[in-house]
Amino acid sequence: MTGPDDSHALRGVRAGELAPLPTRAHRQHRAYSCTNCGHWQRWFAHTPPPSCPVCSDVRNELPVDGFAFLRETEVDALVTTSWREAVPGVTEFWCDPVVGLGSHGWVLETADGLLGFEAAPWYSADALAELRRRGGLRVLASSHVHGFGGLWQLQDELDPPVVSVGVHDLTWTKAFRVTWPADDRTELAPGITLHRTGGHFPGHSVLHDADRGLFFCGDSLKIDLDADGNATALSAHKAFHAQIPLSRAELRSMREIVGALEFDTVFSPFEFARGVTTRHVVALVDHMLANPPSAAPVPMDVLAAKVGVFA
Repeated sequence: MTGPDDSHALRGVRAGELAPLPTRAHRQHRAYSCTNCGHWQRWFAHTPPPSCPVCSDVRNELPVDGFAFLRETEVDALVTTSWREAVPGVTEFWCDPVVGLGSHGWVLETADGLLGFEAAPWYSADALAELRRRGGLRVLASSHVHGFGGLWQLQDELDPPVVSVGVHDLTWTKAFRVTWPADDRTELAPGITLHRTGGHFPGHSVLHDADRGLFFCGDSLKIDLDADGNATALSAHKAFHAQIPLSRAELRSMREIVGALEFDTVFSPFEFARGVTTRHVVALVDHMLANPPSAAPVPMDVLAAKVGVFA
């Protein structure tokens, strides 16, 4: 576990101090985006990658007609990158049309500068200019590979001094260079801490903003929304597409870690919802522990009834 001294050291890091080596990959290599899931790989310029490691993983689906990839210029021509203020102090970035899994990037204003968590699939020149206008990113982090999106592009373009991903998930970070591998608990900015939950992936981590009550859940939760953006159900899973449930031990670990964090707004790599609280998540886990293993969503009114019992 990272102690207060380690966190203080991280907050004092300046650009270049943790990056004596070039942060960019070899210029002879190119970036390729899987047309099925959007995962970016660095590969040889003269040939695309033979496969996508994310689609080949048990948690995801294989493409129907074989692997295909898009180059940077093709993705840039295909999508529009947009941004808006999701809640005060948090900017959301996304792409239209959806690329791959369609991850969204969140940029948090902190006392130490901007902190990027997860990433949109691609950042247009205008989106990068907006981030530069606001001072660039001091910290860039992600919950796990399904939230990486164009994280490699943000490192190439903005060179944040801290790039942090759970140390147990380094095998998925070939497209960029992790400068601060995260352990079980790492404070990335004052009051904003990365916690390893495991479960979905061994190094899967969540980000908690204690002062604002914000919880960036990665894929520890899936939020079902209605047309107005209100949460209608929650679920937790080992694999969403394959509908593989979490084990009992993984659920108990999630309850212990997430249950200790106070929040009332939840952000996943794909959506966000106000009014989803610590108690709702604890109620979800307790519901799952009390029933046969399942990755099915549990309606919010069922969870709300349990929250009422706890109150």
